[in-house]
Amino acid sequence: MGEVIHTVGNTAKKVKNLVIWIVVALIAIILISQSFVIVEAGHTGVVTTFGEVSANVLTEGLHAKIPFVQKVIIIDNRVLKTDVESTSASKDLQTIYAVVSLNYRVRNDQSANIYKNVGVNFDNVIVKPAVQECVKSITAKFTAEELITNRPIVSAQMEEALAEKINPYGLDIEVFNIINFEFSEEFNAAIEAKQTAQQQALKAEQDLARVKIEAEQTVEKARAEAEAYRLKSQEITEQMLRMEYINKWDGRLPTVVSDGTNILDIGGMLDSGNTPTGNNNTNANSETDTQE
Repeated sequence: MGEVIHTVGNTAKKVKNLVIWIVVALIAIILISQSFVIVEAGHTGVVTTFGEVSANVLTEGLHAKIPFVQKVIIIDNRVLKTDVESTSASKDLQTIYAVVSLNYRVRNDQSANIYKNVGVNFDNVIVKPAVQECVKSITAKFTAEELITNRPIVSAQMEEALAEKINPYGLDIEVFNIINFEFSEEFNAAIEAKQTAQQQALKAEQDLARVKIEAEQTVEKARAEAEAYRLKSQEITEQMLRMEYINKWDGRLPTVVSDGTNILDIGGMLDSGNTPTGNNNTNANSETDTQE
């Protein structure tokens, strides 16, 4: 009987010791796991001691901390993307629906500051409200038509205004884009009508220029044809006069020819010639002419 009791006592003692060792091992594992933290690439660790934020942040790698006393909050310092929708009014009181895409990041040295002042939900607390406010303030400076034609200027002013708001929190803008501007149906119809009118005016101007050029070409062509006709008519008239002169010529040469200043007596020249027959014929002709 005594041996049985002794055996049972030893077994209970062994079980108790085993349980103690298991508990100690578990506590050790927990303590070890709580004594180290791994900060992944592109992140920083903000250390708090009994809730107080430390100014020094943990960089990438393995770091030790005091279990149950210190806590490490991981901050993502990679480029973050957010899309923001906003409804505002333009300078000419047109309703504007805008969609803005923003890429931004938390500066590594400002992780503790942004966690202390904002927390980890800075996208909804800081970024999106700031974007909406900037969209409203900048669109109010432009008419709806200017928002379309001066889109790069509008985008630059929005980005500048947004940077002034979020930079103090340790946030830097990487890329800022206006994805879309949407307007009311009435405004879209007015823009379409204006574009149609401009296209029609341009077509009318082009048609007018074309007609003017064609008219000038027609005038030049008519002038060329008239000049050709005039030259041709002059040539025909001169030929007709020659033919008429030849037809009416009696075959006799004039006895006197004048160039306007000197008189040439062809008859006298013939009279002084050496050919008697010629002189007699000439005299005879002269007498005949005199009698007639």
